[in-house]
Amino acid sequence: MNFLKEIVKNRKLIMQLGKNDFKNRFANTSLGTIWGFLQPFVFMIMYVIVFQYIFVTPGPQGAPYVVWFMPGMAMWMCLNDGIIGASNSIRGYSYLVKKVVFPVDVIPVISIIANGFVALFLFLIATITCIAFKFVPNIFQVIYIIIAAYAFLISFTRFTSAVSTLVPDFSNLLGIIMQLFFWFTPVVWNLSQIAGHQTITRIVKCTPFTYLVTGLRDAFMQSDMGNIVTQSNFIYTIIFWVVTILVYLWGNYIFKKSKKDFADVL
Repeated sequence: MNFLKEIVKNRKLIMQLGKNDFKNRFANTSLGTIWGFLQPFVFMIMYVIVFQYIFVTPGPQGAPYVVWFMPGMAMWMCLNDGIIGASNSIRGYSYLVKKVVFPVDVIPVISIIANGFVALFLFLIATITCIAFKFVPNIFQVIYIIIAAYAFLISFTRFTSAVSTLVPDFSNLLGIIMQLFFWFTPVVWNLSQIAGHQTITRIVKCTPFTYLVTGLRDAFMQSDMGNIVTQSNFIYTIIFWVVTILVYLWGNYIFKKSKKDFADVL
């Protein structure tokens, strides 16, 4: 609870440093922060061109591939960038850790805020694209999934930021792990493709990444909020929040235990 109190207490400072972090990444370029939005946007468009117009991949239930793909990819990029950025954030803010009395606990959240500007932009692009194809999202489910995503991000990076600070090699390992999760998660492929393997399908559905990616996608593909909360997927909602809470408790324990050593290793 002390960690959450620190976030609330320093919320204005976190937001300001998050904005500054995002701006400073592109401070020496002509286009400035535009690069932060342009790069992931072009990346998503290239996937759409390859799968929808070159491989002619159809979306489920006759929907255009772009409608199925954009929300899921936007969520994945939000998770991937948030995890990688926050995990390396304490080393990036080493001067605050070593020289100033600063609430070190909130540093990963600052990075999550900085990456959040691009994530919200991608969510907006996905929404506009889907509406253009007459797929109107369930706004309540979108809000719920975004809240769930940031709850998981904060919980997960509580652990990864502490370990990456003490063991620099872990950040490289984490990059590999996230690449593996990208292909293990139905971002560019559909769960129906492995429907014949029920055990594997259940395992994939139990991962937080699948829950969040498919949850945001379903908000556009379907209009029934109950699809994710009250009907067949209710068990996966329970699993997601149990995993998120357990990860937070474990990560919080590791962070608090390791925090005293941060200044020595930086």
